[in-house]
Amino acid sequence: MIDVKGLTRQYGGVAVVDDVSFRIERGEVVGLLGHNGAGKTTIMRMITGFLEPTHGRITIDGLDVGTATREIQKRIGYLPENCPLWPEMTVVDFLDFQATLHGLSEEDRPQALRETIARTGLQEKALAPIHTLSRGYRQRVGVAQAILHHPKIVILDEPTNGLDPTQIRHMRTLIGELAKEATVIVSTHILQEVQAICARVLILRAGRLVVDARLDTLESDARLVVTIDRDGENLLQTIPGVSSVRKIIAPPGRFGYILNASFDTAPLVAQKLAEKQVQLFVLQPEKQDLETMFAEANDIHAPVGEAS
Repeated sequence: MIDVKGLTRQYGGVAVVDDVSFRIERGEVVGLLGHNGAGKTTIMRMITGFLEPTHGRITIDGLDVGTATREIQKRIGYLPENCPLWPEMTVVDFLDFQATLHGLSEEDRPQALRETIARTGLQEKALAPIHTLSRGYRQRVGVAQAILHHPKIVILDEPTNGLDPTQIRHMRTLIGELAKEATVIVSTHILQEVQAICARVLILRAGRLVVDARLDTLESDARLVVTIDRDGENLLQTIPGVSSVRKIIAPPGRFGYILNASFDTAPLVAQKLAEKQVQLFVLQPEKQDLETMFAEANDIHAPVGEAS
């Protein structure tokens, strides 16, 4: 549904998005995760057609952004990080105006407004001027304008920004409901939001895509932590069932490694180390999760796996 190939955006010769490629299928809920400045917002602006890429191609439903931008934008609901609102307008007037911009007919607008106001929990504030709203309620108005026209694709940039815990739970529920009828992309720098909302994560670092993985795959991937008395990286790499070896910090005089291998491989690891008379201090499983993956992806000293 969304196909991004070789996406690059440069400012003054500096690439803020650097050769990013991925594909998102219909109905997926995908999180764009990365520190501030990683390139998340720039990618979203290019997907929605509000910013032209320096290089690369974006195809949505077989249509190319750039040549069919207006047609693509009709299928997208977009909440920018700082959603522009008209503070002097009431909530319902603003949403009615947005419904007109989305092309909803005069007959369809009342029902669309009622549904959207209810879904975003804005009933009590529908007649309030926007300038009187808290930041959290303004964020709800931003989400409401993005989903008024029942878009096929919903793109939300930091949707829980400024919300209190109750509002965050409500927003997570709403995103879950949206996912039943639309493809959803959520940009955030908060791990918990990706874990609570998304089925797949794209982790960005300095404009590059460094991880593309499903969360259920991450959580099922087991690894082995090994601590021994000498440098054993080359030996460990030769053990059947070990796909990769990475050094980690260990106590003085010891050498630590993380092996990408199932726990079933542990007896063979112990056997091979014993055969070489390597003293073994630690051999234990470590379950991969989003937090450790994110930390590794943003550790400039750690090698990062290829993005799929």
